[in-house]
Amino acid sequence: MAATRDELMTFLAGHDIEVSTIDHRPVFTVAESGELHDQIPGGHTKNLFLKDKKGRLFLVVALHDAKIDLKQIHHLIGAQGRVSFGNADLLMEVLGVVPGSVTPFALINDRDAQRVSVVFDAAMMQHEILNYHPLSNDASTAISNTDLLKFARACGHDPKVLAVSAQAQEAGL
Repeated sequence: MAATRDELMTFLAGHDIEVSTIDHRPVFTVAESGELHDQIPGGHTKNLFLKDKKGRLFLVVALHDAKIDLKQIHHLIGAQGRVSFGNADLLMEVLGVVPGSVTPFALINDRDAQRVSVVFDAAMMQHEILNYHPLSNDASTAISNTDLLKFARACGHDPKVLAVSAQAQEAGL
């Protein structure tokens, strides 16, 4: 059973992770969320749920405007061959969210199985405050970059911070 927003907030509080959440209309794509960027301070993000040829799963999290070369990212994240997007059924099975609501907070639903390898883009991690959906796309939750790492680790994941975006690579991060 997938965690609810209330269960996520309880988990965060139980690990002394401070967040603030703003409710808004549902947004399904990065393009739809553009108007929220002016209203909500901090880095705005996108989340890629990827699968390699051997079935390994990756959650790659970057800034909303990051340019990521999906034909080359497998070299950076340790995937076996090129990656493709995981389908909606697999996303729900593993992370307990639907397309449009993908978020690193969904790692709360992968604590036992540990099926997902987590990659945070180095350019994104330069932002002190980051925004993600709290398991549904009708709200945004702000969390510090250090608490994001703390959250992932509390879920049993060891996130990698890698320069997967063109911006991070150009900056030498």
